[in-house]
This record gives sequence, C-alpha cells and structure tokens, in this order.
Amino acid sequence: MPNKTATFRIAVRKFAPFESAMQQFWDKYCAFSGCTLQLEMVVMDLHELYDSTISRGGLANGEFDIAHINTDWVYEGYLANAFEVLNPYLDKQQPDNFPEGWSSSLLGLQQFGADIVGLPFHDGPECFIYRKDLFEDTTAQANYLALYGKSLAVPKTWEDFHQVAQFFNRPQDNLYGSLFACFPDGHNTVFDFCLQLWTRGGVLEDQHGNININIPSAIDGLDFYRQLVNDTNAVHPQSGTFDSVAAGRAFSQGEAAMMINWFGFAAMCEVDADSKVKGKIGVGLLPAASGQSSASLNVYWLYTIAKGSRHQALAYDFLLFVTQAAQDKALTLSGGIGCRLSTWNDLEINETIPFYHQLKLLHDVAYSLPQNRNWVAVAAIIDQLVLAAVNSEESSAILLDKAQKQINALQTVISTALTNSHEC
Repeated sequence: MPNKTATFRIAVRKFAPFESAMQQFWDKYCAFSGCTLQLEMVVMDLHELYDSTISRGGLANGEFDIAHINTDWVYEGYLANAFEVLNPYLDKQQPDNFPEGWSSSLLGLQQFGADIVGLPFHDGPECFIYRKDLFEDTTAQANYLALYGKSLAVPKTWEDFHQVAQFFNRPQDNLYGSLFACFPDGHNTVFDFCLQLWTRGGVLEDQHGNININIPSAIDGLDFYRQLVNDTNAVHPQSGTFDSVAAGRAFSQGEAAMMINWFGFAAMCEVDADSKVKGKIGVGLLPAASGQSSASLNVYWLYTIAKGSRHQALAYDFLLFVTQAAQDKALTLSGGIGCRLSTWNDLEINETIPFYHQLKLLHDVAYSLPQNRNWVAVAAIIDQLVLAAVNSEESSAILLDKAQKQINALQTVISTALTNSHEC
C-alpha cells in the first residue's frame, strides 16, 4: 500500500486522452498551488474501476482520493457512502460560474435530495457517427441509386441503416459498413439495447418504477440488433471484441462507414494525431423505427472525492482548478469532451471539431438510465441477454422473458433485504 500522506491517488478511466489530461492538470495545479504531493494515477478499465472504487470500497476506505465515476454507478456509490458530499465545500467556494456554466442535463444524476457528490468531468451522448466523404462521393451516389432505386442519404430508419451498411461494406479495402462495441462489460451492449428500445417507442420502467424489459418494442429491437450485428456483409468482424474505446479507435483508422458510439469518439477523430479520417466526420441523431423519434443516452463521467480520503480539502481545491474553463477546453482539445457551455460554444473548438455545437441537439433527445440501487446487476442481466441473442438461435421473446424473471428475482431479493434492515 502506498504512503497515503505522500501521494495523491486518482482512479482514472483507461483512455489515453483522460490519462494525459489528468497528468497535465496535476502538473499545472502543483505549479499554481505549491502542492508537493506526488500524483499516482491508477488507470483502470470499466470493470476494474467499478470494482476497485465501489464494489471493494476503495473510495470509502481511502484507497483513492479522487475517482472518475460513471453516472451508471453513482447512485450505488452514494448509498454505499463512497463519496464525500460536496455541499459544505460548495457553500464556501463554488467552481467558476456554478451551476449556470453547465447544462442542467449534466448536474442532475449526481444529486440526491440536496446532496451533491460529484462535478462533471467528461460528457458526450450516444450519437450516429458517419463518414461524410463516403456519403458525398458521386460514384457511390450513382451506384446506390442504380442498386436500390433511391438516393444515398444519411439513414433515418434502422432498416435504411442496415441497407447502407451493406452497401458500404468493402472488406477487401478494410472498410466495413458499420461497427459495434459488443464486448461483454455490462455497458456497450446494454446501451445498444436501450437505444433500440427507446427508438422504437419503449421505456425501461413501468408505471410503478420497476424495470420491465419484456415488452414488444424490446422484442423488435433485439430481433433487429441480433440480425444486424451478425450480418458479415454489413458489420466489422471484430465487433464482438470491441469495447467503445476500441470501436472508436477502429473508426478513427478508417475501418467503418458508420458507427453508433459516444460523441467523444467523433471528436477524437478530429483531434487525434493518428486519426485517418480527420475532416471526414459527420454526426447526427440516431436512426429510429419507422414513425418513431430518435433518442440518445446521457451517461457522463464525474469527478468525485473519496469519503475516506486523507486529502479532502486539497481534493476539492484540485476540483475547483480542473473544472475551470481553461482545463475544460484543454480536455476537449486532448480528445475528451468538456462539460462547460463555454466549451460547447468556443469558436476554436468548433473550428477544430465542426460538429461540436450539435451536443445540445443530442442532449435534447437524450434519456438517462434509471437511478436504481441495483442497476449494475440489472445491466449485467441485460448484457447476458443481448449476448445470448447474438450468439444463439433462441427467440428474442423467450430470452426477454427469462431475463425479466431474473430482474424480478433480483428486485425481490433487494426488497426483502431492505424490509429486514428496516425491521432491525
């Protein structure tokens, strides 16, 4: 165990732009403040980060001082007393232009009653990302018209998405029509499932607030998704091993015509020195079922202070520094997505990333995942559901029924435990 009094430990989501930004911010902060603590960044992928900070109590017991926390996990962490509540610090000194400097869509998921347990770090809703140069190619337009009898256009429906993906699929050129992040980490396929559900008019919760996925729109969405991702004439063959980061990297290398992924990976294509598609990227709303509206997913990353940190005052002072407009902009230029409205509207940012202003449009149609104490466990069930659909012949209706029974059993266990604790 490191010497906690001599080091400052930050649990960081594994992603090169996050890692480089945090090191730069710490160096600048120390030069500014005179802090002499040594930074120890503990870089982890999603599963390890959740396990270390929340499941194994790394924030509660002081193993870390600050952590990047996904809003999927923040409610569970709050119930586990993992985070330092920021209200007393905010009462003394708030970040510059707080809260007006941020979209309200980035301030709600970390607040429980009056308690605020995090500040926005990285944003970027799910969106449709495509290669403008391929859609604008006159030869491709003529060929598409001859083949399908209609004009080549950015797809508005899922059926058109599938057809366009087949059209652009050119494995001999290492170009595939589309790619997906299907790695089983409790996130990627879960998000894809939710987006299919929402763009078909479905919702995750019933009128009583219980998670209910055994509904017709889920059957339709799962049927379509399993057909699409298994279509070797439309989808990148490594999709099963891609998480969102790997999918974004493959897209930046010119390996796909279209992708459903986080906005941040579209921005990365414009700022990453290794990108092969700079200047060729378009961003838009996701396709939807015929007659239904588009949707996005609002999941974002937070800066949180560990409840068990020995450096809480310093940690908050660091958060005041890293959430300033200059650092928020610097994060964006390094490949992350800043959260301040000033960054969204910055002229330099929008010249570098021409579609950056579309963040507001995506937030306008974005859903949030349920603030459910056992959401991580529910997400694991949905993850296995989607993987079973993709890798088996069992009907979507049967698979959904099985998954819903698991979710119901999980909810029963939680309810019983809560009842027993109240009786004690």
